[in-house]
Amino acid sequence: MHIMEGFLPLAHTVGWTLASAPFVVLGVRSLRRRLQQQPEQRMLLGVAAAFSFVLSALKLPSVTGSCSHPTGVGLGALLFGPTAMVPVGLVVLLFQALLLAHGGLTTLGANLFSMAIVGSFVAAGLFRAGRLLQLPLAACVFVATCCADLATYLTTSLQLAWAFPDPVGGFAASFAKFAGIFAVTQIPLAISEGLLSVLVVNALLRFNGDELKGMPLFAGREVRA
Repeated sequence: MHIMEGFLPLAHTVGWTLASAPFVVLGVRSLRRRLQQQPEQRMLLGVAAAFSFVLSALKLPSVTGSCSHPTGVGLGALLFGPTAMVPVGLVVLLFQALLLAHGGLTTLGANLFSMAIVGSFVAAGLFRAGRLLQLPLAACVFVATCCADLATYLTTSLQLAWAFPDPVGGFAASFAKFAGIFAVTQIPLAISEGLLSVLVVNALLRFNGDELKGMPLFAGREVRA
């Protein structure tokens, strides 16, 4: 999903950076407010950031100018809310670009938009919908984090198709090509991420259930798996 350094045209790098900037500002404010009210959640936030850093660093090469890997942001979005995960995702992507040459600085805005913004909001929205339908918690976590992963890659496919439309079929043909390439590797990776997220939430329920009830999407609800 990390689009490599220098791969996007200049106008697209500027555009995705500007589109992501308001979410970063809102995310910083949300995260600061949360940690001021509940400073004991700093450690769990660190765990969520590390979870995203490790999973999204496990890259598989792709021929699209990008790569395939889990993202890890879905779990953090369920714990801290989608807005709060935007600055966390920015830090993760920035360190990966500087330390691992994974992604890039010029493509940081585009990668942030697909992974930390679209992925986080899809995860939180699907989880909330599942809980409203009174589905089992494990099913809600799995669907939310699995689909967040897939949504990230659909967004990356859209970004690449927009930047590099097919000479004959235009945007639609290019999008089908990029999404088709990603689907081969991303569907099993997304399923794996969903299952891993369920295991982590179950562990939190077992060892730190009271703190989990203080999270926005879990607050005031029965949190048994």
